[in-house]
Amino acid sequence: MTLVDLTIPAPTEPQLAAVPVAIIGAGPVGLAAAAHLVERGIDFVVYEAGDRVGSSIRDWGHTRLFSPWRLVVDPASRRLLDAAGWEPPAPESLPTGLDLVERYLEPLAALEAIAGRLRTGVRVEAVTRQGMDRTRSVNRESTPFLLRVVSVDDTGQRTTEELTARAVIDASGTYDLPNSLGSSGLEPLGLADVADRVSHALPDVLGRDRQGFSGKHTTVVGAGHSAANTLLALAELAEQEPGTTITWLIRTAGAVRVATSGNDELAARASIGRRVDALVAAGRIAVADRFEIIRLRRTDHGIRLYGARAGELVEHETDLVVNATGFRPDLGLLREIRLELDDVVEAPKRLAPLIDPNLHTCGTVAPHGFAELQHPEPDFFIAGMKSYGRAPTFLLATGYEQIRSIVAHLAGDDVAASQVDLVLPSSGGCS
Repeated sequence: MTLVDLTIPAPTEPQLAAVPVAIIGAGPVGLAAAAHLVERGIDFVVYEAGDRVGSSIRDWGHTRLFSPWRLVVDPASRRLLDAAGWEPPAPESLPTGLDLVERYLEPLAALEAIAGRLRTGVRVEAVTRQGMDRTRSVNRESTPFLLRVVSVDDTGQRTTEELTARAVIDASGTYDLPNSLGSSGLEPLGLADVADRVSHALPDVLGRDRQGFSGKHTTVVGAGHSAANTLLALAELAEQEPGTTITWLIRTAGAVRVATSGNDELAARASIGRRVDALVAAGRIAVADRFEIIRLRRTDHGIRLYGARAGELVEHETDLVVNATGFRPDLGLLREIRLELDDVVEAPKRLAPLIDPNLHTCGTVAPHGFAELQHPEPDFFIAGMKSYGRAPTFLLATGYEQIRSIVAHLAGDDVAASQVDLVLPSSGGCS
């Protein structure tokens, strides 16, 4: 019997350097990575699952950001745009999500240095090493990454490709994968039967989705700023549309992140808590606290929620539910990558203690870069909102500094990569 040696030879350094960096996601952080790689003279390809840049942001484009323009534009991206004659918005004004896409991301993606390296409508289904699953170690560091990507053309024809990369930056975000309504982390029993009456976070209550919420009783589940934004929009709708009523359902005794934002340095974020508190005090928003959802059941007119409160069974009836319980990272595509994630929040292990909501409620986080974002898989990084795992309060400025440090590291400039500097506005609500 003849044995065939199937060992894959290690690529030479010039061969590996000729392969581009892969960026997953064409949102603000993914495009910031592209801008920094342009400045460093490193080739790259951006893979975006949506048919346009910023596709997830467009879904909540009606929502106004807490951060002003000066904090949501990446410095390297700004330099490239300025060189092309970009007219920046007023630095202290607050963009909506759609403003961010149309006035910043679209012009950035259209720059010649980026446009030719951007592939939209292409979903990355898996990342691994070429010819290696996660168990193989020999020559691993010098072996290119392999990305399996899927695209669908206008006729519905599905095409699957496998493409190589010298490094991978996963900036795919978390908006498309909400946390469960169930307190156990599992989807509550009966969800499939009422899915048409459960909305994703940040619906366009006053615009695109107005008709569905008008005159209805809506229960918003969640204790963060996404829930608060929806509550404020529903309260405005209730002023205009008779019969519109609102319940705020939270698992704990109080919404800490919203309630502690009163002295936040971001004025827009600070006002959220005060405005919601005033509506609750006025009786315009009913509160169901310490409600742990177990099961959902369809009724003639809506949904009945079954839950537990302090060990007692409780019920709540409503027409509609908005799931504003937060988001979680999609780790399925990284099954063959060697990750080092925190057991609690599913963030990179060195970053997790800085953002774990069980430890503090700050809207700020200590400066961090490639060192805190490293995994056992060399030259693989999760950046942006996805780097926070299940933790809340991510700000774009954090993601931009992450990217600056990561790209400096990929360029071999570890001095710049290690000099991380980030000053974020305080939330005023640290414990």
